Amino acid sequence: MQSTSAPGRVRKLGIVGGLGSLAGGDLFYKLVKSRAVLEDQGRYHFLFEQHPFKDVLLPLDRKANMTSRKFYVFQVCKSFEDSGVDAVMLPCFASHTFRDEIQQELNIPVLDMLTALRRHVEHLADPGAVLGIVASDYVRHSGLFERYFGDFKLVYPGSDEQAALMHAMYGLNGVKDGNLQGVPLETVYQACLSLQDQGASIVLPGMTELSLVCGDLQRRGIRVLDINEVYAGFATQEEGGSTRPPFKLGIVGGVGPAATVDFMGKVVANTPADRDQEHLKMVVEQNPQIPDRTANLLYEETDPTMAMYATCKRLESAGAHAIAIPCNTAHAFVERIQTHLRVPIVNMLTETVEAIVQQYGAGKTVGLLATSGTIKSQVYHEAARRAGLHIVTPGVDYQALVMDSIYGERGIKAGFTEGICKDQLLIAAEHLCELGADVLILGCTELPLVLRHSEAFEINGHCVALVDPTTQLAKVCVQLAYRT
Repeated sequence: MQSTSAPGRVRKLGIVGGLGSLAGGDLFYKLVKSRAVLEDQGRYHFLFEQHPFKDVLLPLDRKANMTSRKFYVFQVCKSFEDSGVDAVMLPCFASHTFRDEIQQELNIPVLDMLTALRRHVEHLADPGAVLGIVASDYVRHSGLFERYFGDFKLVYPGSDEQAALMHAMYGLNGVKDGNLQGVPLETVYQACLSLQDQGASIVLPGMTELSLVCGDLQRRGIRVLDINEVYAGFATQEEGGSTRPPFKLGIVGGVGPAATVDFMGKVVANTPADRDQEHLKMVVEQNPQIPDRTANLLYEETDPTMAMYATCKRLESAGAHAIAIPCNTAHAFVERIQTHLRVPIVNMLTETVEAIVQQYGAGKTVGLLATSGTIKSQVYHEAARRAGLHIVTPGVDYQALVMDSIYGERGIKAGFTEGICKDQLLIAAEHLCELGADVLILGCTELPLVLRHSEAFEINGHCVALVDPTTQLAKVCVQLAYRT
């Protein structure tokens, strides 16, 4: 169903088909005829995607292997994500046993069918009521219903009724094949009666195929819920798509390569995690072919803007919620790129300046050790001016030492962190101290590979604070992830 007009924002829902063709088709039908859609048909856009799934005929017995099913569901969900879908509907109870695993890899919500069912039951049953469950062997033994309805008493069919139920649903000429009357329906009815005999006031579906015979069972006096109607109602409510995907940090890498690895290490070091799974998701494009930023600013060589923008767009497409660029000089190009992105670039320079004001106070004289391109762009000067800080930079001869320490034959970009490159930096740093600097910004991401962040660094009798923008960027990215 394709929307042609909409008074409000269009809600685009993807439906994973192929896991039970008839049940999936039934869900689509009940979505189209739901009250919310009929009242505002221009608002809803549904995409139903079904591909051959090689294990669809395998019985969902207790030890069923879910690997192929997981991969199939992920591939269809990823296709929906790439199509700009707002949320995914997954009409399959067995697949909801691993829904959380799929959700972790997506940036759009997979609507939780069990949450939909739970909310519906809360309007119908008192706490402590007995609920009967009609489910496959796999779902029954997975603990799925215990996770969502553990505060209710749950009952299941006995072993004989369960075996007959599995055959009626999934066997030859069963409900899944479209045989909705006769022996299959009678077998399902008897299983529901056994649940009522155990005190169940409501029968909950644990098989989406139950929706195909739900009307007949209700007419026979069974108080059984139609999961497709419940799920359709849930999906067309605003709160149905409120799941927030896990934060993912995008990193423009390769500017330079070693600094990128250093930055990632600082993100890990500044994340308050007790185990692997509590660390941030990061997607990195290590692109050393981005043209040299300093060469462009100083000598009008190749403009890096296009390469930086293309890298940012690929990170955006990969699901990044924010982008970090661990390169000071590259920030001279950030403003012209940001307006063409949907996600924010975390500005390392402004965050560093704000951190200096917070830690050392306004009115300080701050020395800047950076590439000549960064200095020429004045990006640090402008940020400092707004914050009430005074920036001093090395004289011509001392700036030549800084550039050689970075780009020289035995410089940091060539893989050196000791020797002449370090000596050159220390000479330039001492010069800035003599100009009155209280704080030094290590304003090239290569410099912290040689001089580490320090609140009290001694240089020939001068005591100065060394501030590492890469560390500050890492801290801000971690804070952003936790706030999000």
